[in-house]
Amino acid sequence: MSKGKKGGKRITRPLMEQKLEAFFRSHPGEAIPFKEVFRQLRLDTHPMKMLAIDVMEEMAWDDFLVKVTDSSYKLADTTQVMEGVFQAKPNGRNTIIPDGGEHPIFVAERNSMSALTGDKVKFCIMARKRSHIREAQVIEIIERKKDQFVGRLEVDSDLAFLITQEPLAMNIIIPKSKLKGGKTGDRAVVKVIAWPDSEHRSIRAEVVDILGKGGDNDVEMNTILAQYGLPYKYPKEVEEAANKISDVISPEEIAKREDFREVFTCTIDPHDAKDFDDALSIRKTEDGLWEVGVHIADVSHYVTEGSIIDKEAQKRATSVYLVDRTIPMLPERLCNYICSLRPDEDKLAYSVILEMDEDAQIRSHRIVHTVIRSNRRFCYEEVQEILEKNGVVDGTGEPAPKKAKYEGEYAQELITLDALAKKLRAQRFKNGSVKFDREEMRFDIDEKGKPTRVYFKRSKDANKLIEEFMLIANKTVAESVGKVPKGKKAKTLPYRVHDDPDPIRMEQLKQFVTHFGYRMKSTSTRGATARAINTLMDECDGKAENNAIQMVALKAMMKAKYSTHNIGHFGLAFDYYTHFTSPIRRYPDTMVHRLLTRYEEGGKSANQKYYEELCEHSSQMEQIAASAERDSIKYKMVEFMGEHIGEEFDAHISGITSYGIYAEIDENHCEGMILIRDLKDDYYEFDEKNFCLIGRRFHNRYQLGDPVRIRVSKANLEKKQLDFTLVE
Repeated sequence: MSKGKKGGKRITRPLMEQKLEAFFRSHPGEAIPFKEVFRQLRLDTHPMKMLAIDVMEEMAWDDFLVKVTDSSYKLADTTQVMEGVFQAKPNGRNTIIPDGGEHPIFVAERNSMSALTGDKVKFCIMARKRSHIREAQVIEIIERKKDQFVGRLEVDSDLAFLITQEPLAMNIIIPKSKLKGGKTGDRAVVKVIAWPDSEHRSIRAEVVDILGKGGDNDVEMNTILAQYGLPYKYPKEVEEAANKISDVISPEEIAKREDFREVFTCTIDPHDAKDFDDALSIRKTEDGLWEVGVHIADVSHYVTEGSIIDKEAQKRATSVYLVDRTIPMLPERLCNYICSLRPDEDKLAYSVILEMDEDAQIRSHRIVHTVIRSNRRFCYEEVQEILEKNGVVDGTGEPAPKKAKYEGEYAQELITLDALAKKLRAQRFKNGSVKFDREEMRFDIDEKGKPTRVYFKRSKDANKLIEEFMLIANKTVAESVGKVPKGKKAKTLPYRVHDDPDPIRMEQLKQFVTHFGYRMKSTSTRGATARAINTLMDECDGKAENNAIQMVALKAMMKAKYSTHNIGHFGLAFDYYTHFTSPIRRYPDTMVHRLLTRYEEGGKSANQKYYEELCEHSSQMEQIAASAERDSIKYKMVEFMGEHIGEEFDAHISGITSYGIYAEIDENHCEGMILIRDLKDDYYEFDEKNFCLIGRRFHNRYQLGDPVRIRVSKANLEKKQLDFTLVE
């Protein structure tokens, strides 16, 4: 008997349509991922899978299916009236994202009912014209996303206007009696007093805060914060509550904890850090193992649940890091003094104690409340210098050559920690952790906040040392709660989860890298996908196309988030992972500390719904904080390049859109836009799948990663935009 071939008989397109129609009709209301479609219909060859994806896309176009995510569909609801979230666009091509995560639907400005980004709306699907996209019409604004706006004041003789950076299809008018002393050019925060109606097509508002004159560094940074609804000053009553907290540690409290004050302990942080929320200790045990302590500031000891400080921290959910400042989650007395693990001071900590052999294999662990005393506060540069001085080569294992005595303060301890960290890292990558080694843009800032230099930093051994021990501590904590015997239900815990990459974007990545001569294997498992990405990253490392390939690969990645529903962490290749190591700057870590203490004392599982809501809020605030940080970087980048108008630079194409080309200067990585209307040699069409623009007549191609020569033509600080032109 001959062996059956994989995939069996080839399925024709009409037969595929029949199978998919029957399949989705039998699962009404369910959002079904591609993997499940492939499994149920036994589509186990690449051509069959791609045919199924093509047919599902057509079915979505015909409104038989609804695209829920980039890799899942569901049977379309027959109702024409739905609810969703409105997204305004500067070019008027607005969209609505229906509840349930369906693919965005186009809304023309005339059909928007003056809805704004983030508004909850009720809408209906309009009758589709042949060869036209699906279109919606807003019929009711259910809930406004916000009632405050930030912008620049323009004061006329009779009225004042607020000019915002976000796209608004209407004016914001302020009566002169509601200006609060504001003048033309001032940055201001306003509150809506009346929304548009049938008589008035403008928003009417009153000034609630004048931030100051545009162009001043503090004013511009506070404007960025206010635009995202982030706090730019700390509530006085919360600071007063923090000032009443005692910094004295009682003998009774010390007696309850494991005492690590006599064990070598240090912190390793950026040179300008003030909040030290993690420390490492190391000592040799009697049976020859290394005992490494990952000690984390015991914030939950000082911040009680439901207190005024806790409510403010919960609302903020994270510290915000702009180019030149930190907006802390906790009051300064807590984050920089009481909780901060400062050297030569007794401090309360929550610790993961790991007993490891010479190969960094963990033989045992415990999670305990401790009292510690840091011997030394190191910055990354100091530790890196000690490692290099003693023959530790960047990225390798043991120091070489071995010396009888190492040079530098606490060099023996640091070198041992580094060697163990490198073995942990090697094991993590062997298990399928994904390698992305991106550079971070940094600025030197003068006393007035003006950028004087732009540079990039890559993680070195000192940074990776800390990273590995934080990762293993977070993993250990997550496993201690989530990993339970079969048949038992794990107690509630906020996890840090990261889903598998988007299959369509992974396919685009495979196609894209062929332009540079690379080939990615087709993958069907999580581990195989990670290995394929890592092989690609290794192959293109140091090459001219490295940044472009990393960018497309990162776009295929899902965003990590917080959830009580554990699905594991793809990027780290961990089945269980949480955030435990930064409670000074992340609220989920404080949640984890409290739940660990509760379960340690025999408490019941916490309310999952309540903690899931907190996880969603924390994930949302994390994204908002990241957006504010990016805006502050853009502002400083444009401010820096404003001194170089008319100058030429070598660059490479870092992004392609339908309206132009993004180019990144090789020398300093500042990014600007070359508008498509300035490409006068041809009419260009956007090839989205291959990330390129192609000339219709002469077939000139602008491809992601291509080298270009640019001239800096314009630097618009208010819009945070750099304009470039191509040099022939």
